[in-house]
This record gives sequence, C-alpha cells and structure tokens, in this order.
Amino acid sequence: MTDTAEATTDIRHTQDGRTGRTVRFSVFRGVPGAQASYVTYDVPEVEGMVVLDAIHYIQKNLDMDLACRWNCKAAKCGSCSAEVNGHPVLMCKTRVDDLPEGTVTVAPMKTFPLVKDLVTDVSRNYKVNAAITPFTPRKDEPTPWKIQQHDIERLYEFRKCIECFLCMDVCHILRNHDLHEEYYGPRYFVRMAGLEMHPMDDADRTDEIRTAGGIGFCNITKCCTDVCPEHIHITDNAIIPMKERVADRHWDPIRRMFTKKKQTANAADAAE
Repeated sequence: MTDTAEATTDIRHTQDGRTGRTVRFSVFRGVPGAQASYVTYDVPEVEGMVVLDAIHYIQKNLDMDLACRWNCKAAKCGSCSAEVNGHPVLMCKTRVDDLPEGTVTVAPMKTFPLVKDLVTDVSRNYKVNAAITPFTPRKDEPTPWKIQQHDIERLYEFRKCIECFLCMDVCHILRNHDLHEEYYGPRYFVRMAGLEMHPMDDADRTDEIRTAGGIGFCNITKCCTDVCPEHIHITDNAIIPMKERVADRHWDPIRRMFTKKKQTANAADAAE
C-alpha cells in the first residue's frame, strides 16, 4: 500500500508540474503617501513557471490584497510590465528558471507614479499620444492607394509595439532626470517615425519632434532597444532617422544657406 501511495503521489506531482522546490519572492507593497516595504513570499515552483504565475499564486493563496496589472498572459497586451531583479520586463515572459538562484525581487516600474503595489499610473503616455499630429493623408490622392512593398515593410516594425512602456521605464531621460513634460520618450518616437515614414502621410512633424518631443535629449544609449519585448530597433530605425531630419532642417549649413536666400527673396518681393 505504501509503495502504491508513493507512486500515486509521484504521478500527481508530475502531472501538475511541481518541481519540489520553493522559490522566494520579495515583492514591493505600498501606496502613495504611506511607508512602502518589500514582503517575502515562498512560492512552490512549477515547471515552466513565469514571474506572473508566481504573482497569481501569491494573490490566490498568500495575499489577496496584492495589486498587479495584467491581461493576456501571452506577451501581447503589454500590461504586466514590472522590474524583476531590477530589470524592466514583462512578468508573463520572464521564466523563473532563467533567473539567478536566490530571492526574486519584483517591483513596479520606477519611471511612473505609483498607484498600488505593482501597479503604476501610465495615463500621461496617452496624453502624449493624443498630442501628436495624427495621420494626415495626402489630398486628392487617388484610391485605392498604391504603396511600394518596401515602404510598407518599413512600417511593420513600428506597428509591432504593444505599449508595455518598458522602453519608457528604462529611458534615463525619464527615469533619472524626470523630464516627462519636455520629452515624449521612445515609445512615442516610434509612433512618430511610423507616421513620418508612411508614404501617404502629408504632415510635417519635424519641428514637433524637436520642440515638444524633445528628441535632442536622447543620447543614443540604446537601452530602450535592449528591453523591447517585440525586438523593435527603436534607436536605429526610429530615433536616429528623426534626429537626422531635425539636424538637416536646423543645422545643415547648405540647407540654411538656401533657406536664408529664399527668405531674403520673399522679403524683397513683399517690399515691392
């Protein structure tokens, strides 16, 4: 009977995926205006477990008051962004067995205001999004539009963004210098690049990118590219091309010479 019981137990543990190990999690707990702390929880490890699985286990079995934002659990909604062992990641995409041995620390994104525990207020991002000049199609363009395939493929990369805001969280202009009112941030440079490079868009956002967007603050550390779960080349394919457009317009000496001549000619015509 004993052997049979032990065999049954072994089968059950194999079926539910438990490894027999326990992983310790240190999770940030707190709300604005109150003293925050890290609370330790011991979670039974399951084969293939991701950090979000552990958070769900804690919510169900150990602390139902723990707040966490999530939706799809498939790395496509961008909701479960957090900092695991100090690194901005999607919790649903971060396997526990890929992390170093020892306690796993889970904290909210540092760049954004705290709401509760692992939940932060990212509402300002949507205000920035609303302020960007929207897609403006060319007037009198015959339909249906005919667009070269290579132009479309250039835009596909930017459309992959899931708005997890990890790039915003890791960007030191926002994270360390708190220039939220002067700097749009990498996610919205990706959006503006997608608009600016669309062959049927007729708006000119170069000055907006320079002034309200504050793209000059970016010093190309590529930290945003490093954390992007969709592997968008934010720096190389979005930010640098737009920096070049700004530089061409405002600091290219040949362009400035022709602009000055045009302004002089226009002034002369107006005087006549």
